[in-house]
Amino acid sequence: MNAHIASLCNAIIFITIGGWGYFESGSPTSLIPVVIGIILVLLNKGIKNQNKIISHIAVIVTILGFALLMPLMRAIEDGRTDAVLRILIMLSSTVYAMIFFVKSFIEARRK
Repeated sequence: MNAHIASLCNAIIFITIGGWGYFESGSPTSLIPVVIGIILVLLNKGIKNQNKIISHIAVIVTILGFALLMPLMRAIEDGRTDAVLRILIMLSSTVYAMIFFVKSFIEARRK
């Protein structure tokens, strides 16, 4: 799998699960992952074309996904298992995408 596919999967997961969280809770902060996902979708063509600047921007946007750690802690404290599940899925996809970004940066550096 390439970094652009991993990033696109991450974006789709963020959009889908963020939307699910919004419709479940009604909280506008649930739309933050949706916005992150949309930005990643918009950057995906540049990642596919191996544009260094766009790829680095996409990594920064992907790192924003780790900001979900605070809502995860709050959801665990409140006992909201559905929110915990959603956040863990998004965090897992973020880690997955970051692994492929790092691998692609290492490969590009070797070339």
